[in-house]
Amino acid sequence: MKQEQSSILTPNNDLIGVKKTKKVTNESTKLPQPTGWRLLILPFKMNDKTKGGIYLGESTLEKQQVASQCGNVLAVGPDAYGDKERFPDGPWCKVGDWVMFARYAGSRIKIEGGEVRLLNDDEVLATIKNPEDILHEY
Repeated sequence: MKQEQSSILTPNNDLIGVKKTKKVTNESTKLPQPTGWRLLILPFKMNDKTKGGIYLGESTLEKQQVASQCGNVLAVGPDAYGDKERFPDGPWCKVGDWVMFARYAGSRIKIEGGEVRLLNDDEVLATIKNPEDILHEY
């Protein structure tokens, strides 16, 4: 039987916090699908080891993820960025983009391995190339 790994992705789509499961399932089917003008965002999760080789505790990593202001767009609702008056230049982001948002924006939804957020399309503040370029403090 194949094993699948479910975890949080880094900016390079490397898996961290890997947890093995016995059955092969499609993890994306477990996630809520955004409706209307909402976006499903996976907040950035720091590596569990610093550059100096110190391992960070799980509670520290969890606090950083909750306070994170960066995330990866997992899904976009059908009406997101559809209002041509509010978004005359088109969508601000698309699936797969790294974005910045207000620290406590959106609704938090707990999932295995962390949490995801549902944000309104106008809560995206900026797109970024690499979330590791942003200083993450909590």
